[in-house]
Amino acid sequence: MIDSRAAEQGRSIRRRRECSRCGHRFTTYERATFEPIVIKRDGRREPFAAAKVRIGIEQALADRTVPPGTVEALVTETESLFSSATAEISAAAIGDKVLEGLREVDEVAYLRFASVYKDFTGARDFEREMAALEESN
Repeated sequence: MIDSRAAEQGRSIRRRRECSRCGHRFTTYERATFEPIVIKRDGRREPFAAAKVRIGIEQALADRTVPPGTVEALVTETESLFSSATAEISAAAIGDKVLEGLREVDEVAYLRFASVYKDFTGARDFEREMAALEESN
């Protein structure tokens, strides 16, 4: 006997089964898995690594006071860029998503991340980005 239902807001299938020999009932969850691909600036493709995103966010937020769960929420937001229809995404889109999230959380962390992501070379780059940040507020 099998009873199947959608679970986890449609992201998996829950199946209730019963052993035909002993009558023991158990539940299994089936989840689709795919390996999202990041298209790097130089055209290389590599598997998405949430750990890399997490490290970048943590470095930007180092010594900043933010609510608990902020890093994880930003990583989850970034992962939401991928879907079964969008299995490939550019590194630029990922960086933009992280910047968008950091802008809302902490301006200093935003500038730290932007300085690496946008490859700042001097004080003028910081001034330009700070002016753009102030305009958006």
